[in-house]
Amino acid sequence: MVTEEDKIFAKNFCIDDLPDVPAGLPPHLKLKQNRVVSKKDASVVDTGDAIYSGSYVSSGVDNTMKLGNFYEDFKVDVISCTETDMEFDMIGIDAAFANAFRRILIAEVPSMAIEKVLIAYNTSLIVDEVLAHRIGLIPIAADPRLFEYLTETDQPNEKNTIVFKLHVKCPKGQSRLHVLTNELQWLPNGSEFLKESGDSTSTSKPKTYTSFSCSQDSLPEFADNPITPSHLDILISKLSPGQVLKLKLEAHAVKGIGKTHAKWSPVGTAWYRMLPEVVLLGEVEDEKAERLVKTCPMNVFDIEDMGNGRKRATVAQPRNCTLCKECIRDHDLVDLVDLRSVKDHFIFKVESTGSLPPDVLFTEAVKILEDKCERVIADLS
Repeated sequence: MVTEEDKIFAKNFCIDDLPDVPAGLPPHLKLKQNRVVSKKDASVVDTGDAIYSGSYVSSGVDNTMKLGNFYEDFKVDVISCTETDMEFDMIGIDAAFANAFRRILIAEVPSMAIEKVLIAYNTSLIVDEVLAHRIGLIPIAADPRLFEYLTETDQPNEKNTIVFKLHVKCPKGQSRLHVLTNELQWLPNGSEFLKESGDSTSTSKPKTYTSFSCSQDSLPEFADNPITPSHLDILISKLSPGQVLKLKLEAHAVKGIGKTHAKWSPVGTAWYRMLPEVVLLGEVEDEKAERLVKTCPMNVFDIEDMGNGRKRATVAQPRNCTLCKECIRDHDLVDLVDLRSVKDHFIFKVESTGSLPPDVLFTEAVKILEDKCERVIADLS
């Protein structure tokens, strides 16, 4: 028969209060909570993250996602930054946030790209369509924040359009000519091509394909910074003697995003990987140490001289590890090396096409994500 004392004991009973029950998570769950372990027979094991509230409540561990904890844990460390490339570490976030920044950088940060190509004359071997496609993929060194989007109802003007022209010929008797992007000339006054008019008697000013009210080089932002392709040595075409690329070719660049077309993507690549962690589970000495160092193609390991002719392997550059698993394919080393990845530490690399520096691109991506969050909050309120 259950007494009142038994009921009170059962109500207040907690298994964690027993003296032989360890506090916190067991070691294997602690490792699984914040590390991904790579095994020899599988590429990646358990890449998911357990950040939802209550996933470890039975062990007395509160892993609830809290804003205060995010403020304390989140950190960005810039490893290197040049005009075109940047490498930085994002620490204290989930993979979903890192992937959001990657997708925004590729598809939603705007840039300027050539959308319309008007070809007046072309006797090169490259047909007009292919030539227009090649020119459309040339990155433009122009700050998209200084321009507006061109809609279907807008007229191309100095605020939404950049115009280039290309006029090249290879006279007979000369060697083959390589037409590079340095031949593209910026037209700050807009298009020079005249629109065809059905009225030959009209005395009004001939219309072109753009309606510039002023010259772009008269604007302060372009006065000392002329607009050019990001790289002046990109090959557009090759001309043999006698061929004329009289591209009175005009190329009109407008503002857009990579989600519409890849030519508007401001990055050549944006990618991330989890920080690798290489752990030696035991002493790797002498012949095994030399074998381990030679096995790794990324020079992760090094030899430490212990004196008296003894050598020991150490982990010298764990960041270089690509988890290729060459070090654990050796049967003598598989139980001595553990390859892991830190779940909340991401190595992020951004390569700009030249429209904006990579650090500015990432800042713009943060602003876009912030704007999305604000719109979600506004819709829910």
